[in-house]
Amino acid sequence: MSNVPLSPLLEKFRAHLEHEKGSSPHTVRNYLIDLVDFERYLVERMKLTLLAASHASIRGYLGTLAVEHAPASRARRLASIKSFYKYLVRQKLLPASPAKLVKSPKLPKSLPKVLPVDEVFAILEIPSQKTVLGLRDRAILEILYGGGLRISELCGLDLLDVDRSGRIIRVMGKGSKERLCPVNAQAIRALEAYLARRGELLAEPKPGQAPEAVFLNYRGGRLTPRSIARHLDGYVLKCALQRKVSPHAMRHSFATHLLGGGADIRSIQELLGHASLSTTQRYTHVSWEQLQEVYDAAHPRA
Repeated sequence: MSNVPLSPLLEKFRAHLEHEKGSSPHTVRNYLIDLVDFERYLVERMKLTLLAASHASIRGYLGTLAVEHAPASRARRLASIKSFYKYLVRQKLLPASPAKLVKSPKLPKSLPKVLPVDEVFAILEIPSQKTVLGLRDRAILEILYGGGLRISELCGLDLLDVDRSGRIIRVMGKGSKERLCPVNAQAIRALEAYLARRGELLAEPKPGQAPEAVFLNYRGGRLTPRSIARHLDGYVLKCALQRKVSPHAMRHSFATHLLGGGADIRSIQELLGHASLSTTQRYTHVSWEQLQEVYDAAHPRA
């Protein structure tokens, strides 16, 4: 969004997201992309300002998106608009939000994409143990699966966030909420192997280097979520898996495998950093077979 001039109201909203809410750069960027597009619609099609938008004009905007955008995309746009107008109401710039009663598109209920344990292990073994970038990628995959981190959380890790002896990683999650994530011994060993050679990525001074970051690109800058997803695609291809595997699938698999191993749902909620237990409960579908076995073994009529 750095190349797109923002109207005064959107500039104020950007400052609110960055400084008051502590939203991540990724979140701020997505909000502003949505709102710039909405403002363009209002000005060009409806001859309205952001302050003059109505319930009908917001519904009309969502209607223009119906052909080319999936329900999830339209719902995200509406969520951005609702947040913006809530902010304007709190700032007493509007008496009420015109978006308050606009209904979100119905979304298909989707279950988390989970990998079988053997497929996760196969992916973890692919990165080279001979190069610093291979060691880095092995450490990334081990921590994604071993700690259940979000990809943005992993990219944001600094060296001071890692307690290798205690096997604890301090994570800054959504809404700038800090939590401590335990990780397994294999993940720590993979991380130590990478850190032993990490200095090679900073050996030649280059613009944009981030010596405080744990995970670096080949120029010594902080690694991005997009880069990690691209590298993961390559490893999945080498494994010949017939499925798309995102970094978030490693987090889903972490939670599902913990549940299958006997961890309780509230502990998993804490490990994942979910604000709501209902979010974590999506993972309970995978234990249905285990529940069926328990039922068959215990119920007198089974």
